[in-house]
Order: sequence, then C-alpha cells, then structure tokens
Amino acid sequence: MADLLKVEALTKSYSGLAADRPISILRQVSMELRAGESLAIMGRSGAGKSTLLHLLAGFERADAGDIRWEGKSLAAMSDADTDRLRNRRFGFVYQFHHLIEECSAIDNVSLPLRIASMKSREATERASMMLGRLGLANRLEHRPSALSGGERQRVAVARALVHQPACVLADEPTGNLDEQSALQVFGLFRELAQESGTALLLVTHDHALAKACDRLVVLENGLLR
Repeated sequence: MADLLKVEALTKSYSGLAADRPISILRQVSMELRAGESLAIMGRSGAGKSTLLHLLAGFERADAGDIRWEGKSLAAMSDADTDRLRNRRFGFVYQFHHLIEECSAIDNVSLPLRIASMKSREATERASMMLGRLGLANRLEHRPSALSGGERQRVAVARALVHQPACVLADEPTGNLDEQSALQVFGLFRELAQESGTALLLVTHDHALAKACDRLVVLENGLLR
C-alpha cells in the first residue's frame, strides 16, 4: 500500500512560564501511515498525542519538519487549501461527541456531505444508510440529548465516515464509554473503515483498542517509539 501520510522530523514547542525557556512537546517525530491502515498512538497524559493530531490535521503549525498527505506538504498549503483538505479527506472523532445539540442524528451525520455540496436527498439517504449500519436506524430523528452515550458516539463515528474520507483522526474516541460499549463502538468503527479503505489514526489509553490496530507506537519524551 502507498503512503497516505509521511511525517519527517516534526518539532513543536510552546512558551513556558519563562519566556526564554520553551516547553518542548514533540522532538524530531517521524512516521508513516499507509492507505487503509490503522495506527494506534499511546502515551501518558501530556505526552503530546493530541498536539500531534492537531498538527497532522493542520489545526496548528509545526515549528519544524514536514507533514505530507498524499504527497502534498501542509506547510506549502494556504489556509483555504488546508480547510478544503480537512473537509474532503479527513474525518474526526473525539472523546466527547461534539454533535450539534439542536440537530437530529441524521442531520448531524449528513453535515459533511452538505458541506461538500451533495444534494440534500442523496446526503440524507447516505447518512441514513450509515446510521443503519451502526445500529441506529430507529434513532435517525433523535437529538443527541435523547441518545445514550454509546449511541451518541456511534453517531459521531457515522459522521466521520459518511463521506468516505482517506483518514479518520480519532482522539480517545471511546474514552467516555464503559469497556463493553467502547469495544462495541470501536469494532463497528474499524469494520466500516476497512470496508471503505479509510485509514485510522487513533490516540488512546485503551490497550485493547490499540492492540486491535494494525500497528502501535508510543509517544514518550517527545519521541515516537
């Protein structure tokens, strides 16, 4: 499989309490992700895992190094090009679902398709199909407040996958669920991603989820091991 993502010597620091002493978060991080592959990143809290995801998604800029998606460098992209890349090629799942509370499940899931200018009827049909695959066919019109924690997270997974992205970036996607619900949600997540050839880049503290991925790396002292 070809490299979907290639990262070389990525470095990131933040200002510390002393202006002349920046806090180093990532030091010369290099990694690759192949198309359709699942990769888990583990590490203690504060190790920089979420920072790494933010850099990979273009939400923040690295101090040094290079991030290439499908051969294209993020550093060379304008903000508009980066936004376009995120909308078309990425999906996102977080520990907390980040669903729009005023919208139904189906409206939340169809949102990425509408952003991509898909016709309303087609977007609704595809969102309905994805929610059905995740066992939520009878919850299409429910708002997030009317769903259980596991159901809300499945809606978030459906939203991340519905536009068949090249990669889903997932930051503790089951961290707010009990063990049984976490394994169930992740199992469905991985199955649907494999069907569409979507790569998964997963940050997690859950060893069971990490072991279910194709590869596992650990972020420690700013380095991937």
